[in-house]
Amino acid sequence: MPEHESRTRVWRPDWRLVLLALSLLPVLLGLSIWQLDRAAEKEQLLAQWSDPAQAREWGQVKVVDTVAGQPVMLEGHYGAPVWLLDNRTRDGAPGYEVLSLFRPDQGPPVVVNRGWVQAERRRDQLPGIETPGEPVRLLARVADYPVPPVLAGEPAAGDGTSVWPRRVQALPRELVAMVEPGVAARIVKLDDQNQPGAFRADWEPDMMGPQTHYGYALQWFSLAVALIILTIIASYRKQES
Repeated sequence: MPEHESRTRVWRPDWRLVLLALSLLPVLLGLSIWQLDRAAEKEQLLAQWSDPAQAREWGQVKVVDTVAGQPVMLEGHYGAPVWLLDNRTRDGAPGYEVLSLFRPDQGPPVVVNRGWVQAERRRDQLPGIETPGEPVRLLARVADYPVPPVLAGEPAAGDGTSVWPRRVQALPRELVAMVEPGVAARIVKLDDQNQPGAFRADWEPDMMGPQTHYGYALQWFSLAVALIILTIIASYRKQES
């Protein structure tokens, strides 16, 4: 009788392999579900970006618990302090993001990112920054302080001076608190260029899109399915007839 006819496959699992698969399977499925949850969160954030009607009054917002991108309405006036966030390019041109202190009628003072301006040709010259002096009403979105990790431990230029505007490489909350101790824990970005005091404020959501999270979820789920199939195949072993 040929050899291939004298051998059959029988269910004989290696329990060590089964236990390994059972321990990995919840992890893979959990990662898949987590990515699905993240995708749902990103869809909600994108919906906020596309629907300014969801804007809340600044005095009613708990800033610490608010997600980035939440639209808010602020009514008040700009203060004198202006920081120029250095090394910000648009369309290949060097420039600054203009950040001004804003004192709302209700709620804590807050830093407002007013958008981008192009730098002067000479490094020792700063662009002229015009700031509305009258009370204004702003539509903006909650954001984090601009503190890149590589600069987080470095002192900001211009500390201890009262000259405005002031060029900085980063703007941690601690630096703003030297001017305004009660400043909010987050900043806001003007919603668009039509806001009072805005420069080039053509922001885009700074986030990974929901489709990317759906793709990751599919990958983790596929790995879970592959693990089940491979464990079943490995549990069938050849046996002499």
